[in-house]
This record gives sequence, structure tokens and C-alpha cells, in this order.
Amino acid sequence: MTGLSDSKDRLSPEKLTQLWEHYKLTGDIDSKNEILLNYGYLVKWIVRRMMPKYNNYNEYDDLVSCGMLGLIDAVDKFELKHEVKFETYAVTRIRGEILDYMRSQDWASPSLRKKISAITAAFETFESKNPGKPVDKDVADSLGMPLEQVHKILSQSHMFNLVNFEDALSSQNPEAEIRSQEENAPEEELLEKEKKQVLAEVIDSLPEKERMVITLYYYEGLLLKEIADMLKVTESRVSQIHSKVLAKMRTKLEKVV
Repeated sequence: MTGLSDSKDRLSPEKLTQLWEHYKLTGDIDSKNEILLNYGYLVKWIVRRMMPKYNNYNEYDDLVSCGMLGLIDAVDKFELKHEVKFETYAVTRIRGEILDYMRSQDWASPSLRKKISAITAAFETFESKNPGKPVDKDVADSLGMPLEQVHKILSQSHMFNLVNFEDALSSQNPEAEIRSQEENAPEEELLEKEKKQVLAEVIDSLPEKERMVITLYYYEGLLLKEIADMLKVTESRVSQIHSKVLAKMRTKLEKVV
């Protein structure tokens, strides 16, 4: 996956296999800790992708802590007999723990929704007049808001839409997902195929910039900051585009699930 940290410090497959077998057989804490250290990069990568990171609004450490709880849970519950890579299982657990935390936050009060709408409209107005140029400061000035407040609201909007999109995308827990893969459950396969078809139709209908953001984020695994650099816009703008598309896709998915 693009965007993942350098693998040079990770354990070899042979060493990992030995640690897993020893831990599952004996419950050895040192072996477990080595496994956790090896996969800690997953937590940081997921958090960096899920959360826009602005100078004055940063809950990175909180989300990493939640993600580590998910990783610990994944290590405890993963069974070596599963024909699923641990990384696949762990990502679901980590994201689930982080999403639970995000759901507990008040991301979308009526006043926040009103501000999100105003900021989104302002971005579209200023960008139509100044294509390709950063307009964050113009948006903030036009609304009489400090720039850091605009960034904070965009981050909250992104989190709110991400939580709701994830809820619509997956209604299963990790064990159920693994069982359905192992049992090849036809009803689950049909539902997943329908979801993918709906998402593909939505993506195909998007304007070029929105389609590129989604493609780079979900198919290339890039971080929002990396996408912003490629598109020569601010990270907050990429966050706003991503959030807007998530809302569209969530609406479509809710008709399928």
C-alpha cells in the first residue's frame, strides 16, 4: 500500500511466524509486545489517513491510543487458522476502535452543520474565481472566522462524514467478515457486489477533481497531504472535497444496505 511507512525495521515473515506460534501457544507477553511493535505502523497509517491534521486542531495522539487498543484486541483474538492476513483483520479492528471514539464526539450539532455549509459554499465561490490557488484565507475572511476555526470545522466535517460513510459501508464485525470470506456466503457476496457497483457509479459521475481525490485516497492509498501536494491545493481543501464525496456515497449506499 502506498503511504505506508518504511518496512526496513519490521520483522521477517519467519520471525513473525515464530512469535505468533509461541504467543498463541504460551501467552508469552514479550512475544505479544514484539508483535505489537511490528504492526504499530498500521495504527499510525490509518490515523493519518482518517484524520486531517491541522496545526491548531490535532487529536492525533487520542486516535493513535484508540487505534492501539484495536491492534491489541486484534492480536488477542486473531486465530492462526484463519485464511486471512493478519493485516487485513487488524485494519478492521483498528478502524473500528477509532470510529467508536469518533462516534462518541459531537461532530455535527445544528450550528456546526450550518457552518460547514457556509464554508463549503465559500470555497466553491472563491475557487471558481481563483482556480488552482489556495483560498483558505479568503474563505475565513469572508465569513469573519479565524483561519484555524475554518480548518477545525473542516476536520470535524470530514470526521462526521467519514464515520457515517463507514457505517453505511460495513455492517459486519471482523469475525463475521472472516466467516463470510471462509464460508463464501452468497448473500454477503451479492451485497458486497451491489455496494461496489453503487460506489463505482458514484465515482464515475464525479467531477474530475473529486474523482481524483477519491481514486488517490482509496485506490492508491495516499494521505490527504500527499493528495494536496499532487493537486497543488491545501490539505484543508482536499479534506473538504473528500468529505463532500463521502456524503454523496453514503446517501447512495444507504439505499442498498
